[in-house]
Amino acid sequence: QVHLVESGGGLVQAGTSLRLSCAASGRTVSDFAMGWFRQAPGKEREFVTSINLNGEKTYYADPVKGRFAISRDSAKNIVNLQMNNPKPEDTATYYCAASEWGSVTTITSYDYWGQGTQVTVSS
Repeated sequence: QVHLVESGGGLVQAGTSLRLSCAASGRTVSDFAMGWFRQAPGKEREFVTSINLNGEKTYYADPVKGRFAISRDSAKNIVNLQMNNPKPEDTATYYCAASEWGSVTTITSYDYWGQGTQVTVSS
């Protein structure tokens, strides 16, 4: 079992940058595939990016490829989401999640979730 807490959300201007962090406790992030998902008002929660359990592979949804980057820092027991050149359409609540099994891009494969952090991108 692991407890996840996101931080770093806020209001940013388009074309700048933002870094979200997911702090884990109880277990090390290296025990899991770790992912970021987001949910905009009136829309379904969607996959953003993930890193597999071994830290060998990363995955990105098409809308964020080339702009966002996921990283894992096992020493600090955190997973980060670097958001470069954010766009207004990136506005959403961002959730950190941990998966012990299954596909790392599939929402149903994730066992633990953080409370979410709001990101608002202004034009």
